[in-house]
Amino acid sequence: MSIPLRPGIPLHEQISSWLREEIDSGTLPPDAQLPSEHDLCQQFGVSRVTVRRALQTLEADGLIFRRQGLGSFVCDRRMAQGLVRLTDFAQDMARAGLQASSRVLHQENEPAAAPIAERLALAPGSPVLRLDRLRLGNGEPLALDRTWIPPYYAQLVDGHDLARETLYRVLERQYGIPALSGRYRITAGTADEETAHLLQVAPGDPLLVIERTTRTVGEKPVYFQRRFYRSDRMAYELELARDPARSESGSEATEGMPLRDFEAVFHTPSRAS
Repeated sequence: MSIPLRPGIPLHEQISSWLREEIDSGTLPPDAQLPSEHDLCQQFGVSRVTVRRALQTLEADGLIFRRQGLGSFVCDRRMAQGLVRLTDFAQDMARAGLQASSRVLHQENEPAAAPIAERLALAPGSPVLRLDRLRLGNGEPLALDRTWIPPYYAQLVDGHDLARETLYRVLERQYGIPALSGRYRITAGTADEETAHLLQVAPGDPLLVIERTTRTVGEKPVYFQRRFYRSDRMAYELELARDPARSESGSEATEGMPLRDFEAVFHTPSRAS
C-alpha cells in the first residue's frame, strides 16, 4: 500500500510521524517488528537513506530499538524508568555544579592493539586515532581520558577543538551521528607515575577505571574510551525502582529490580577547620 506524502515537510519527518502514530495507537504494540527498510521505501516512494534517517529519529527518541540483521522493533516504554542516561563529561560536570574544562595531551594516529581493535570491531593493527585529554572540574584535575576512534569518525572530528567540544556534540550536532548505546566496565586501578602527575595524586593511589564502548545506529562502535578517575573525588551512585505490578506477580524474585538511575557523583574535599 502506497502512502502519499505532503509537500513542504521533510520526507523523513513524515515517515517518522506516521510510524510514531502507528506505535501510539497500538497498531504496532511493544516488541512488534516494524516494516523492513525495503517495504518502507516502497510504501513511501523514498530512498533507503530517508527511511534510515526516520528510523534513527525514532531510535533516538526511545520508541524503537534496532537489531543488526533482524530489523527494527517497538520498545516497551513501560520500562523507560529502567534505562540509564548516556552522558558525556561536560553533562556530568554540569549536573554536579562544576565548570568543566579539558586539555588535549595527545592526538595522533596509531595501530590498534588487539584489545582496542576487538572493541571497535577492527582488525588488529588497523589505524585508529588516539586522543588523550585531562578533564578538569572547576580547574582541578579529576580524570584522564584515553579514547580510540576508528578512521571514519576520526576524520569527522579532525580540525575540531576537542579541548572545548565533546565527541558527542561534534558527531551528533554537526554530522547527525547520535550516540545511542554504551557498554560500561568499571574496575579499580592504581596511578602510574605519569597518571599520578597529571591527576595530582601520589603514584600507587587508587583510581576508578571506567571503560566504555559507545555505539551509534546499527550497533556500530564510534569510539572506545578508558577513563581514569580520582577515587577521592568521584563515585557512582545507582538507584533501583520496584515496579508494583512486577512485585505482585513475583517476577522481581527471579529478574531483580530494574535500574532507575546510574549517576556520577563528585565529592568536594573536606577542609580542616
